[in-house]
This record gives sequence, structure tokens and C-alpha cells, in this order.
Amino acid sequence: MIDYPRHDRDGWQRWVPSWRLVSGLCIAFFGCLVGAAGLAYAMVSVPVIDESATAQNNVYYWADNTQMVATGGDRNRQSVDLSQIPKAMRNAVISQENKTFYSDSGIDPKGIARAVFNMARGGETQGGSTITQQYVKNAMLNDQSQTISRKVKEIFVSIKVGTDVSKDDILAGYLNSAYYGRGAYGIQAAARAYFNVDAVDLNPGQCAFLSAVLKGATYYDPAGSVSIDPTGATPEANKKRALSQMQDTLDKMVEYGHLSQTERAKYTELPTTQNPQSNAKLGGQIGYLVRLAQSSVLKSGKVTEQQLEKGGYSIYTTFDKKKVDEMEKAVQKVYKEKIDPKKRPETDTHVQFGGASIDTRTGAIKAIYGGEDATKHFTNNADVTGAQVGSTFKPFVLSAAMKWGVRDPDLGPVQAQDERTVVSPKSLYSGKNKLKINNYDGSIWENEDGEQWRQENDGQDDVGDPPDYKIDLREAMRESVNSAYVQLGMDVGLDKVKEAAVDAGLLEDSLTGASFPSFSLGISDPSAIRMAGAYATFAESGKQREPYSVTKVTNKNGTLYTHKVEEKQAFTAKVADNVTDVLKTVVDKGTGTNAQLPGREVAGKTGTTDGNKSAWFVGYTPQLSTAISMYRYPDDETIKDRTFLEMYGTGGEKKIHGASFPSTIWQDYMSDAVKGMKVEKFPEPEPIGEVVNDEPSPTPTPSPSPSVSETEETSPSPSPSPSDTGPSPSPSATETCGVWDINCDNGGNGGNGNGGSGPGGSDGSESPSPSATETDGTGDTNGNSRGNTIFGPNG
Repeated sequence: MIDYPRHDRDGWQRWVPSWRLVSGLCIAFFGCLVGAAGLAYAMVSVPVIDESATAQNNVYYWADNTQMVATGGDRNRQSVDLSQIPKAMRNAVISQENKTFYSDSGIDPKGIARAVFNMARGGETQGGSTITQQYVKNAMLNDQSQTISRKVKEIFVSIKVGTDVSKDDILAGYLNSAYYGRGAYGIQAAARAYFNVDAVDLNPGQCAFLSAVLKGATYYDPAGSVSIDPTGATPEANKKRALSQMQDTLDKMVEYGHLSQTERAKYTELPTTQNPQSNAKLGGQIGYLVRLAQSSVLKSGKVTEQQLEKGGYSIYTTFDKKKVDEMEKAVQKVYKEKIDPKKRPETDTHVQFGGASIDTRTGAIKAIYGGEDATKHFTNNADVTGAQVGSTFKPFVLSAAMKWGVRDPDLGPVQAQDERTVVSPKSLYSGKNKLKINNYDGSIWENEDGEQWRQENDGQDDVGDPPDYKIDLREAMRESVNSAYVQLGMDVGLDKVKEAAVDAGLLEDSLTGASFPSFSLGISDPSAIRMAGAYATFAESGKQREPYSVTKVTNKNGTLYTHKVEEKQAFTAKVADNVTDVLKTVVDKGTGTNAQLPGREVAGKTGTTDGNKSAWFVGYTPQLSTAISMYRYPDDETIKDRTFLEMYGTGGEKKIHGASFPSTIWQDYMSDAVKGMKVEKFPEPEPIGEVVNDEPSPTPTPSPSPSVSETEETSPSPSPSPSDTGPSPSPSATETCGVWDINCDNGGNGGNGNGGSGPGGSDGSESPSPSATETDGTGDTNGNSRGNTIFGPNG
């Protein structure tokens, strides 16, 4: 029967198979395939959604491995008959996903071929493209592995379902099993989650929207998913995507004859959706902690959003229950004692606080304060909020000056980038109010409209000893002098300032464009988590570690993910330790005295933004770094064009500074948080850099490393209080100045003035204003790199 090698041939011809042998083998091979396929087809069964959808809890653990909360097991699903699903919903899904649904066999051969080809190349596996295949995929909940064998099984099940189950039942099964986000499985749960109506009452616009959400709620839910993707899943981006997809679906429904043009014209905007409803177990701070941990798990790439929703995972977090409670207690104390919306409705409504505390040695997030209650206030205030950080950004300017140095004004742009002078904290800059800011080469900075920049100080004060108003960088940081640090940023280069901030741990996406002098004053809006993490880099002598909230994830199969602490040397120890030493001065005898911890060394910085729209204190001990933010922002989505509100008069205070409520909360929390920790000192800084602008001879200023008492004794004489003096008059426009002539208002390398008064005073809110247009009294200025955003101008 098998003549091989062929007996009647000689030489090489003996090894060439005959056509009979080749055809026989082919027939046998394909026969085996058909037989195997038939056997596989006979062995698979039609899945039943409700039997296979066995929901489990996810269990979250505190840092000490005690249980925080078990949630996720109550699957939000309620199946409904096809008659209760509007025809518009059926047609929307068919038009968008599978227009040949009622005529195809249940599988898409082209889609399968693409998936096989992609898997053969080593790429990611692809899901089925027909509604039948999606229905089968949802039904096979007990096996969601992305393997070829599972895909093959899915194909056979889809063929059998397409043969044995009616199309109406398949469609109903798909719509009842699909995940729509917000924990909602099935069309009925989705209708309630987004619109608080029954599925049968959905209109065509709402149906088209829900069909868009089926593509992935992370990027189509109008509420946004910034905890998963801070930049790509914002409410604005999601609304834009959802609207585009919804309109495309409605157009296809018209094209395929499922909707009249007249009816379609009624739905040109996104339907109004309600806020996501939280699980009652996730009230208080627990909901913020769980969401933060969930986003960390999803970012690891080891678990998908739908897999996490299905439950069965143990998630071990970094959160310290005692510290979380202490931070919430510290914030609530200020609310109860100082914030009174009934007494001061115009100033005390919409007051928000945010906070984050990080282990400097590992980057582990030990505590956060996300808001009043995760079931009432949905934005996590410890994460991205849009609140600008103000003068807490100045340490990044100083670190850039000590890492790269200032440019030589006598050199050209290219050569100046390479030949720089590393700056000492003893370097002198001007503390004059309304100082014209120069480019590094001594020319006056102008924006695209030819407007010059006059940097104002908080309180409109000239800071430093007249007539030169020189002040060294340590004192400028201690009193939060704006002008000195704006000019320093220009001399270093704002690109280098931005690079230093990113090196310290801030996300580049949270930073504004570095093209305006006010960049150095904190017009960017990093989160409290990132600010605490960036300051931890200084605490750790320049070692930067990413903040994290999950140590490991396990399920019944074992450990799926374990966090590995990685570090990089963002700054040399000499740079970072000198920044810390300067920031110690701020707390010892500067604007941050409210944050002192008796018996412990503390370094930190206050921050307040223009228009008094946000205030911060960020500080650290050798072991723990904590950031506290405060702002007013309406927690009501029905208010159109919401913006940050001014805080003049809030809490009965004339003006809110980082030195007021934020530093008070910080001190109250940290006093308890560091109990039991070993008392440690910061490293003694090595001398660094050269004294820039030291001619003529400066008045005595403190060295970087002496004791605090010595620093205070040699500090410049205090500036007059804001109530005693107004803005200093500017010289005439015809005045000319030399490059280093600080006493001249027309420029020079002297920076800009300080926004602070003495110890415990204000912290230098930025008030930039181009010379061509003075500030209008509201804090709005021309030249702000952000302009009028939804959060309001506070540059």
C-alpha cells in the first residue's frame, strides 16, 4: 500500500513520492483534521452565562497584612428578556460591531485568520469579531487565558452556538453578559449605572452611547478613569471619544435602515450621565485607597480591568491603617475648627484638602487623604486635581542651579549650554518687587507680544537690604522670595528646571510648558503623591524611587505580581543634601515654622498660588515625606465651567498660605506618624558651587551648613509688612542697566522679590505680570503659560 522508497525506480527517483502517495497522504491528513474537528465540535457544549459567571471577592490588605476590605463579589447584573431590550440598543450594537449578524455563521473567518497570523508572529492574541464570538467569550469566564488552545475552543463553541442557538437568544445573551464599566454587567445594570432608568426605557441616543462604552469603559466613560490613565482617560478625553463613537454608531444605524434621519437628528450631544455610585463598603478613605491600589494593579499589566472585576484576587497594599486614620483626623480637625460654610458661605464652601505620605526609603505610599468620603466626593484629592503647587516648586529651581549651574552671559547660546557655573546657596539675587526679568544674557525677557515681565512679590514687598536689595538663595527660599527664584530659573534655563523636576519624580505630563518665567513659581499641577515622592528624592540624598501602593497580587494560581523597588541617582548627594539643608531653614526660621516637630529635623516648603486659589506644604523627615494641598473647587458637576475659587477670607483668614492650614495639618499628622520612629538627622551637606553675583561685597549671609541660630542672626533685615508699604516705584523706561546691576530695575542678573514676610509669614505666592499690563487685582495676568484653563489662571 505504501511504495516508498519506490521499488521500480533507481537513484534519486526512488526518493520522489508518487502522485498516488502524495494524494493519499493529503486525503488522510485532511480526513484526520475533519475527524478531529467533528470530535471537538461534538465535545463542546453551549455555555450558560449565569451558571459560568461565578463572582468572587477581591480582598485588599493593609501593609501589616490585616484585611482592609473585601469587595467585588456582588456582581452587578440582572438579566432581562430580549423584549425588555430596546430595538435601538440591538440595532446600535449590530450596526457598530457586526452588521451581518443575522446572516453569518457566527464566526468571522477573516478575523480568525488575522488572529492566527498575529499569534504566529508572536503578537498579542485577538478576540472574536462577531457578536456570537463575543457572547461566547463572555460566557467562558472560567478560562480567560490568551492562548491558541483557548482560541480554538472558542471558535468551536461559537460555531456550535451559531448552529444550535437562535440569533435573538445570542443577542440577548451578549447584551446581558457584556461589561459596560462601573461594575455593571448586562444592559439592565448599565442602564441603571449610567442613567438610573430601566433598560426598556433607553432612548436611541443612550443606546448608541452604551454601545460605545462596550469598546472599553476606561476610555469611554464620561466620568473618566484618571487613576488608571492620568493623561489618556480624563473626563474631557473620554467625553470626546464617546461622543465621536456614539455619532458614528447613529450614522451607521441610519445607513443600514435601523433609524430615521429625523430621529437621528435628535441626538447630537452626549446624554447626561449620573456620577458613578460607590460600594457602601468603600466609604470614607477606603474607596480612595482601593481605587489607587486598583490602578496600580492594572498598570502592572498582569491583570485586566474585567479580570479584576470578576474577583478572586488578594491585593497587598503599602497603606498603613494608623497613618491613614491620623491623616484623616488631622484634616477633619481643621474642617471642624476653622471651616464653617454656614457662617461664611461665600468663602468656606467647596473647601478641599488632599494629602499623601511616602516612605522615603522605598517609595511606598503609607497614607493618603482623598476627600471627605469616596462615596460622596469621587475625585481622589491625593491624585491629579489640577491644583497648582506654587512655591513648593522652588526647590527644583535650586536643585537645577546646583546640578547644572547658571549660564555665562558673555557666551553664545550653544557655548553657554556647556560652560556653566554651579551655584552655591550663598549666591546673591535681587529681592526687589516688580523686578524686570532678564534672559540669561542680560537682555530683558519679552513674550511674543513684546511685553516685559515684572515679577511681583507676595505683599508687593522689596526684600533684602537697600539699596541693592540683594538676598542670598538660602534666605530667598526661607522667606519664599519670588523674584530671586524666577531670575535664577532664567539663568539656569527653564528646560533644566523642568528636567530637574522630572528627575526628582514629577510626571512630565503634569508640568506646563517651560517657556514663561513663571514656570519656576509652580504654575504646574503635580499630584500630592508625586510632590511627596519628589521631595523624598532630596531626603534620600538624590536617590529617586517611584511611589507605589501595591506590594504583591495573588490568586488561586499563586503570585501574579510583586513590586520591585528600583532607584536611580537623580542628583548627586552633594546637590540633594544642600537642597535639604536650605529647606531646613524654611522650617526652622522661615515660612514653615508651623511644621516644626520638636526633637526632629524637618525640611520643607510652603506654596501659595496667584489669586490665592491653592496652598501647599510639602515637607519631610529622613524617613517620611508628606504633601498637603488645599483649594476651593465646586464638587458639583452640574456647575458649568467650574474653576478654582479664591481663598481670601476662607476659615476666617485674610489670605490662605501654605504656612497656614496646610502646614498645620502636616504638623498634626506627622507628629503622630513619626512616633516610634528612630530620631535621625539629615546628612551634613558638603560645600557646593560658587557664589554668583557677589560683587560688590555682600552683607553677611549665612553659610549652608551652620546652625539655624547663626542663620537667623545674619539674615537680612525684615521687610515691611504688606499693610505698611505698597509696590515700589519703577524707574523710567529710558534707564539702562548692566548685566549684573541688581539695583537697576531695568534688568540684570538679580532675580525677583520674595513673597514672604518673616518666620511663619506668607510663602511667596506668585504674582507675575508683564510690564505692559499690570495685574488686575484678581490674580489674572497676561503671559501665563496656562492661560484661562478650566482651573483658572493662578500663574
